[in-house]
This record gives sequence, C-alpha cells and structure tokens, in this order.
Amino acid sequence: MEHYEADQIRGQLFLGFSGMTILIACLGLLGLASYTAEQRAREISIRKVLGATVFNISSILTKEFILMVGVSVLLGFPIAFLAMNSWLENYAYRISIGYLPFLLAAVLSIFIAVSTIGLQIYQAATKNPVKYLKNDG
Repeated sequence: MEHYEADQIRGQLFLGFSGMTILIACLGLLGLASYTAEQRAREISIRKVLGATVFNISSILTKEFILMVGVSVLLGFPIAFLAMNSWLENYAYRISIGYLPFLLAAVLSIFIAVSTIGLQIYQAATKNPVKYLKNDG
C-alpha cells in the first residue's frame, strides 16, 4: 500500500483541482450564455413574433454551446488518452483504456453545459418581444 501512496495523494489533488476547474468553466459558460442571449435578444424577439416556440428558440441557442463542448471534447480526448496510457504503463499489471470512460465524460460534459446555460436560455426565450422591438425605427 505504501507503493501507491503517492498515487492516492495525486488522485486527491486532481479531484480537487478538477472540481475547481469545472466550477470556473461553468461560471464562464454562464457568463457567455448571458452575453449571447443579450446580444441576440432582437433576433429572439423576431423569431417569437413570427411564431417560434420556446423549445425552438432554446434549441437554436443550445446547439451552439453543445457544438463548442463537442469540439473541446474532441480536442481533449486524444491528450487524455495519451496521458492515461503513459501513466498506466508504470504499473505491474497493465490494462487497456476502453471507450466507455471517454463516452461518459462527453455525456457528462454536455449535461453540465446544458444545465448551466438552461436557465439563461429559458429566460431569454420567454422574455416579452415588445421590449426589444418597440425602438425599431
């Protein structure tokens, strides 16, 4: 057990820093969603006047964020795979890394992103369109 004590300490450090990283990323994503909703308020209002539902507007805005998370997942997975592979080579009993941890990480990342921006997107989709269109001249 003493042989793996450094790995346990490293695991606790990674867990703590990962939690802080996710929190900071969620705050940034929340700010970006708020900014995007404010910048596109006029477009959202026009879509609502033309008959778009809250679901249609939400799906349009959410699609952009899911695409950003998807690109980041695709860029991060090869790096994570190589790092995990080199780390696992130091053990006496070696295992191969499957695709399931990466799939779960991708699904969890998308879920965290959608749940972070969900309220901002919903508020933007349910605002009164008259407020943004009355000053149109």
